[in-house]
Amino acid sequence: MTNSKTKKALSLLYKIIVPIVFIGLFFGIWQILCEYSSIPRIILPTPAETFNAFIARNALIMYHTKITLIEALLGLVFGVLVGFVLALLMDSFKLFSYGFKPLLVISQTIPTIVIAPLFVMWLGYGIEPKVLIVALTTFFPIAIGLNDGYQSADKDMIDLMRAMGSNKMQVFWYLKMPNALPNFFSSLKISATYAIVGAVISEWVGATAGLGFYIQRAQRVYAYDTMFAIIFWIITLSLLLMLCVEILKKCLIHWEKKEN
Repeated sequence: MTNSKTKKALSLLYKIIVPIVFIGLFFGIWQILCEYSSIPRIILPTPAETFNAFIARNALIMYHTKITLIEALLGLVFGVLVGFVLALLMDSFKLFSYGFKPLLVISQTIPTIVIAPLFVMWLGYGIEPKVLIVALTTFFPIAIGLNDGYQSADKDMIDLMRAMGSNKMQVFWYLKMPNALPNFFSSLKISATYAIVGAVISEWVGATAGLGFYIQRAQRVYAYDTMFAIIFWIITLSLLLMLCVEILKKCLIHWEKKEN
């Protein structure tokens, strides 16, 4: 029992230390590039200058962060709902699955930076085009992940439930949906990062506020330390959203804990 606890503690320590070491190496290489490369300091600020810019402009960054997060979370909610409905339709109707899957894949080959200006022109500079763009970039992983989870449900268990009188809804709710939850949360992690990126891109091409708008403004006045600070803040937000999804997964999927 003691050996098992020790192994778990060492494994947890290993998972914490290794990422910290690699992050430290990244910042070390960045600092060396700033010190010894011919790139002007105004274009490539040091990690310390980037951090100082974040602290100095924290109030503005937080203001624009609130707007970006609202757009990202609303778009993610709509993306999840659309993905869930499409996955359900593809699982329920084979004809729909065969016909719609190619269109689903094609929809993801269109660059967001190309369609974002069109949505801004059609819907204006408000929140609507941003939410729509985020939804379009997040629904695909959800739809594919859920559909794969539904399809991987044990066929013998489905036959057994039907033989015992279960209807389609009961088979879906008690077998297919629990089976698809791990896939769903894996897809949700991807979609969560897409949500932040999609919101920033939509703000970049047409907005009056938000982190994408603020990056563009910082670039125009050559405030590259601020621009780098915002970029790293966007990365941090994406990682925090992924962490929230992981915590939610552990709270909802209890059987994985028992298996481990």
